[in-house]
Formats: sequence, structure tokens, C-alpha cells
Amino acid sequence: MTADSRSLLPDFCRLPRIAAVCGITQLAVILLFLSPLGVYPASLTSFLAASAFAQWLALASALLLCKAGPVLSRFSSPLSYALAATLSGMLSALAAWLVYVLDRELQYRALQHLHPAQFCLGTALMMALLSAVMLRYFYIRDQWRDQVRANAKASLQALQARINPHFLFNSMNTIAALVRRDPQTAETAIEDLSDLFRAALGDENAEATLAEELQIARQYLAIEQLRLGSRLRIDWQLPADLPLHIRMPRLTLQPLFENAVIHGIALLPVGGEIRVTAESGPALLQLSVCNPVAEGQTIAGHGHALASIRRRLALYYGNSAHLTTDGNEGLFCIRIGIPHEQAA
Repeated sequence: MTADSRSLLPDFCRLPRIAAVCGITQLAVILLFLSPLGVYPASLTSFLAASAFAQWLALASALLLCKAGPVLSRFSSPLSYALAATLSGMLSALAAWLVYVLDRELQYRALQHLHPAQFCLGTALMMALLSAVMLRYFYIRDQWRDQVRANAKASLQALQARINPHFLFNSMNTIAALVRRDPQTAETAIEDLSDLFRAALGDENAEATLAEELQIARQYLAIEQLRLGSRLRIDWQLPADLPLHIRMPRLTLQPLFENAVIHGIALLPVGGEIRVTAESGPALLQLSVCNPVAEGQTIAGHGHALASIRRRLALYYGNSAHLTTDGNEGLFCIRIGIPHEQAA
């Protein structure tokens, strides 16, 4: 059997996964009691007893699959999933038999109207079927999450590649022209260029603070300002209480400024001004980057970078962050919202 034919089982050793198992199991109990063909007579006592029994089975099955997962993952996907569901069913049958014996010995007689084989087999089949459904659900969810992460990683690599040779050649030519005329400015430009490429070519999983992201953006703009001169103007309208410690995926802001320069300022004969504003609310930091665009120009040039940043924000923050665009009357604005709870 090749390694490609094997598939790891979902990880049941994490608390969120165990909680999800318990939640799905409880939902099955609720549906059973709501069904017109379900438990009769239905009462609060029987519901609580069934819920307690179901949660016991859910926790026991999750712990069993947590311990047995590494061994079961050595088999092919169909066999490992069948074995996992079978083990869950067998454990449930054993638990059902213990409950039946306790009910008889303690003379509660809540289950004595059922045949022991009927109760144990029914419980085992239901739990095995429910386990099979949950295994499939978690497998698909994990595959989707891995795909999103792979896409986000590819997006960052694409963003890294967008700091292209043309930018490097233009920067080096600018620096070469400055070496004799203004060596101090040339040295600063080399340091900025070095920091920018260090950030772009580093670990794709790295994080950065808002302060670090703004610093990279300023260094990029400083290099472009040497090339464009007075055609590129920056208006920073950042409040003094800006939460600079907020963490975010690395290279989140620099591509926004790069697009503002390439698809906005550089295409205008007289250049223009990039206006950067920020507002820190109780739960969300709102940051806007606005730049003028040439008459009749669409925002299509911004599409790849914005789609990439949206995917990375969704992976990092879930639904808590957002990125929106607005273009009218020769002005294009990008607005990004970042939650405060990611602060260090």
C-alpha cells in the first residue's frame, strides 16, 4: 500500500472537536424526541436520561478514536473509517449492556421492557451510523480547511512574487543615480529595499504587528517616492491612539499601497496623493487607503491582490475581518477592518 492511498482520520484529541461530537450527538437525541415515531411516552426525565447516556457514549467514542486514530490511520481510507465506526459501535454496545445491567440491579426498571440484545444492538447500530456520518463530516471539513490554507499560502507566495524584477531594477537604477549625488539617501534606500525583500521572502506563515506592516509600507513608498518624486504624495491621517500592537498576516498592507502606486499614481501625468486614514473602534480597527485613478480606468488591476488578501484575512480572522472597495469620481478606496482580539 502506498502512502498516497492512506488517509489520516480526523483528529479527535482536540477539545473543539470533542465538543462538536457531543453537540452533534445531542442534536440526534433532540431529533429522536421530536420525531412523531420517537420515544414514547416522552418526558423531561426520559429526555435527560437519554441525553446523559448519549453524552457518555459521545465522550467515550471520541476518546477511543483519539487513542486509536494513529493505528487506524495506517490502513486505507475505507477500511480505517469502517474500523472506526465499528469500534464506536462496539463500545456503545458494551456501554448499553452496562446500563441495562445497572438498571436491572438497581431496580429502576426503565429498560426492562426491552430485550437486552435489542437494546445493545440498537444502540450499537445507531452510534456506529452516527459515527460514520460524523467521520465523513469532519473529513470533508478538514479537507476544506486544508484547501483554504493551501490557497492562502499560494496567495501569499503570489504576493511575494509580485515584488518583481521591474521594481528591483527601477529601485537599483534610482539608487545608482543617487550614490554620487546623495550617498546618505542612497544608503537609506538600500536599507529600505533590503527590509522590504526580507519581509517578502520570509516565512509565509509569519505574522506581523500593525506597526511593522505600516513600517514596511512606508519603506516601500519611500523607494517609489525616489523614482516618482513630487508626483507621489502621501497624506497620513493616523490617530495618536492607533493600536499598533494588533497582529495580522504579514504583507497585508504593502500590496494595497503597491496597487495605489502602480494602478493609480504612476498612470497619472501629474501624479497624485495617497490618503491613509484610520479609526479605532471598540472592537474593530478601520483603515482606508484612497488614491486617484486615471479617467475611465476600472479597478480591475486591483483584483488579484485584493482577492488574495481577502482569502488570507478570512483564514486568519474568520468572519471578523473585512475588505471592501469603493470607486467613484476618479478616486479608488480600499477599506480594511481588523478585529482587536488578535492583539498580542
